[in-house]
Amino acid sequence: MTAENTYQYQISYGKARVPVYRVYATPLTGIQAIPESSFTGRDNVLFAAEVDVEVFGENFLPAYTRGDNSNVVATDSMKNFMLRHALSYEGATLEGYLELLGHQFLATYPEMERLRMSGRELAFTPAQVPLDGARFGDSNVLFARSNNDYAEASMDFATVGDGTSITSHECGRVGMQLMKVTGSAFTHFVRDDYTTLPERGDRPLYIYLDAHWKYGDVADMHTLYIPSEQVRDVIQVVFHEFVSESIQHLMHEMGQRLLARFPQMAEISFDGQNRTRDPVAVSETDQKIKVYSDPFPAYGSIKLTMAREM
Repeated sequence: MTAENTYQYQISYGKARVPVYRVYATPLTGIQAIPESSFTGRDNVLFAAEVDVEVFGENFLPAYTRGDNSNVVATDSMKNFMLRHALSYEGATLEGYLELLGHQFLATYPEMERLRMSGRELAFTPAQVPLDGARFGDSNVLFARSNNDYAEASMDFATVGDGTSITSHECGRVGMQLMKVTGSAFTHFVRDDYTTLPERGDRPLYIYLDAHWKYGDVADMHTLYIPSEQVRDVIQVVFHEFVSESIQHLMHEMGQRLLARFPQMAEISFDGQNRTRDPVAVSETDQKIKVYSDPFPAYGSIKLTMAREM
């Protein structure tokens, strides 16, 4: 009896964190404007991302059990494959680049049965430079690396008959850090002998937030694309406008607004952290003037997924 017949296996391998910097990519145009956002496209003079590929299947099991690499595509070859296809990519979005790679990997390498492509935007913003005299504007050649929130996406692919298809997908805007100095409360929660947290009718709410969504039809990523910048802007507008009783309450309001704003969005998920700062001092002459400091390092974790009824 061979090792393959003795055990059950779940295996995968791939290449992670491949940095891609494409200059003068296709501009993103034709984005429908929404009330909450000024974003309607981008020039894509600098299209940068960090990309992963993870390959699944039984074809390369002998590499594990017998050291037989005859069906193994070297991960260095995968890296080169991704970089070279970045040059020929004619699209304008991270999702489109991942889709191109997934289909091309399976079409090129029959040894691969299934795979997952994932990527994270390497965010850069145009530097502000003098345009004429005292007027400043965006540079078209100089960009500064942003350490704030960024887009990400992942797609699963499989060989189906003579072709390939996307079997699942998820898009996201992650790394948001938002602090609202007034207009957030947390009251009337369970109190017992373990409770030390005071009720706060108005608190400076500080949250870390990741948002992920899925399309009802994956083809809408081409015809009804949802820019992650617009998702971020909707989230910020809701946070600005809405007086919430909790982070849960706030997330639900954000989810309702996003699903109403984007009919092509089938599901929205939030993963939040309560990073609210601890009060230290209050002005004796003006109660709204306060000082806060970092809290105990543990934080509250709040998650929510909202999907349309089918």
